Amino acid sequence: MKIKVSCCICLLLSAIIFSCNTADEGTNPAPAATSTGVALVNLHTKYPDSLALTEKLIEYYRDKGSYDSAINITDIELKKDSMNAEFWDIKATLHFENEDTSGAIRALETAISIYPLPEYIISLGSLYAETKNQKALVMADALLNADKAKAAREAIFIKGLYYSYTGDKKKAISLFDSCIHRDYTYMFAYREKAIALYDLSKYEDALQVLAKAVTVQNNFDEGYYWMGKCYQKLNRKNEAIQSYQTALLYDKDFGEAIDSLKKLGVR
Repeated sequence: MKIKVSCCICLLLSAIIFSCNTADEGTNPAPAATSTGVALVNLHTKYPDSLALTEKLIEYYRDKGSYDSAINITDIELKKDSMNAEFWDIKATLHFENEDTSGAIRALETAISIYPLPEYIISLGSLYAETKNQKALVMADALLNADKAKAAREAIFIKGLYYSYTGDKKKAISLFDSCIHRDYTYMFAYREKAIALYDLSKYEDALQVLAKAVTVQNNFDEGYYWMGKCYQKLNRKNEAIQSYQTALLYDKDFGEAIDSLKKLGVR
């Protein structure tokens, strides 16, 4: 979600936050997040037609995990202008992060019907793949046939994702290899190839893929996480713990890594 906020709006926001904090002096100071939220709501009420403020308020609720509020504001904006593809994309992001894949797909389909940006097609193709929908292959072919999209890597990845989710792991691995051959820094392809190998119980092979990934990008938290899962399957507990802890070095809020450590008796 791209947020564009003008300097003028930033100054207004700072002024309102300052006034809120000043008003609370001598009593109990309001938490910074609360002050920011109040300031944003007040500004948005005063300037309801400011798309930058609307996006900023949506982002505020999103960061707090208040997805219902964020989606509600997005829906209000879309009632004003139902042809705003960017806000349909924002709505898709919110639904996806709120674990509503169907809602995300519907929003992306609408965004594409308005303005078929390659990035929207890539997102929708990936969701189709993860839900085992053959339309994923249609999206991938559309990207491959559109030279201006310059998204061959992503198109091949979508196909790999589709075949992985539908159970053809070997074909998926071949496609992920093609992605890596095109761009050796494409971490998603390493991750999904490793997951496919993991699903085939080829844990040592998966570890080799992940070791290469974290060599290319040493802060690849998901790479370390999946290394931990492979080590667990190989009954190499200490190495699994170390891998999960490394994942948390790069993302302290990595929930799956935290849960895995707890199951291994590490708090």
